[in-house]
Amino acid sequence: MTRISLTVDGAKVSDDVEPRTLLVHYLREKLGKTGTVIGCDTSNCGACTVHLNGTSVKSCNVLAVQADGGEVTTIEGLAKDGQLHPVQEAFRECHGLQCGYCTPGMIMQSVALLQENPDPTEEEIRLGLEGNLCRCTGYHNIVRAVKTAAGAQS
Repeated sequence: MTRISLTVDGAKVSDDVEPRTLLVHYLREKLGKTGTVIGCDTSNCGACTVHLNGTSVKSCNVLAVQADGGEVTTIEGLAKDGQLHPVQEAFRECHGLQCGYCTPGMIMQSVALLQENPDPTEEEIRLGLEGNLCRCTGYHNIVRAVKTAAGAQS
């Protein structure tokens, strides 16, 4: 076992973990952050996307020990004081979901995209989200939601 300490959604946590434990499993099973979805375990779908030290990562591709000393934000950590994050609100408003399985990862990647590029074109949005798969929507409303969120943040 290896001792790790990190901050998750603003709360400091410290635990003993097996060195091979994936961050996605640690977040879901140990901390109850079930909004971080396991979609493929191979980093292909992006459903497990979280922010690690301000960078968007697929948590099925990161060991929990690699997050030691870091700061993790999950989909549960985006809303503040009962108010949805502008990207969450835009996904709700624009119906940027269908079954909802990919939505947490899409939102987390969209937040990272807008931090890097606050006013992306449709093509830049599609390129920025290409590592996140949706099998239901055809992406039209997802792209619209990101554009709406970009406008709300400016």
